[in-house]
Amino acid sequence: MAILTEAEVQHVAKLARLNLSPEQIKLFAGQLGSILEHVEKLNELDTRDVEPTVHAAPLTNVLRDDQDRPGSGVEAILKNAPERDGPFFKVPKVLDGES
Repeated sequence: MAILTEAEVQHVAKLARLNLSPEQIKLFAGQLGSILEHVEKLNELDTRDVEPTVHAAPLTNVLRDDQDRPGSGVEAILKNAPERDGPFFKVPKVLDGES
C-alpha cells in the first residue's frame, strides 16, 4: 500500500515552488496517495505478453509537401509593434551585464 506523507507532499511542493497551506498539504497527501495506490494495483498485472504501445488505437501522421509562400513583409509584421528599432522589434532589456 503506497501512502504519501504530508512531508513528502510538502517536499514536492517546494520543488515545484508551490506555496501550499497545511490544509492543502493534508488534502493532496490523501488524493495523491490514492492515485499511487491505484498505480500500485496496476503494477500487479502480468503484462509480459502485452506489446508496448504509444496509443490505444493505431495512428498515422498526415503529412504534406512543404510549399514556399510569400511572407507578410517587415512593415506588415511591425505595424503593431509598441516600439521598433528599424526593421526590428524593440524590447526591454531583461539581462544586466553581470549574467
